[in-house]
Amino acid sequence: MEHSPLARIDKWLWMVRVFKTRNLASEACRKGRVFVNGLEAKASKEVKEWDTISVRKPPVLYTFTIVGIPKNRIGAKLIHEYLKDITPADELEKLNVKLSAFQGYRPPGAGRPTKKERRTLDEIRTMDIDDWDE
Repeated sequence: MEHSPLARIDKWLWMVRVFKTRNLASEACRKGRVFVNGLEAKASKEVKEWDTISVRKPPVLYTFTIVGIPKNRIGAKLIHEYLKDITPADELEKLNVKLSAFQGYRPPGAGRPTKKERRTLDEIRTMDIDDWDE
């Protein structure tokens, strides 16, 4: 497990699978959703081991500590070797509330949703959550 001393923040976020693509990581930096040691970071910001990274993926503010910097993108099973998730439990609870709100509940025996109910459900499901800013 070789480490390089520094890495760009957008590349590190992509390598440890916080974002699916490096472009999404860069875009999050441009939108001001990535912080390194409490300061807003541009995509080109270089990070090192033991820096604290905060990533706002609405509605949750994830917080990580860099444990290592991989040479290239790593598998999902190896992520714990390169970052330590220190996200507070109350932030993760926001995610559970959001998921349960979009699940919808229909009592047993209520049948299929009406046309109006279906349109409302479809509207809720297609809301662009990524554009929420807190």
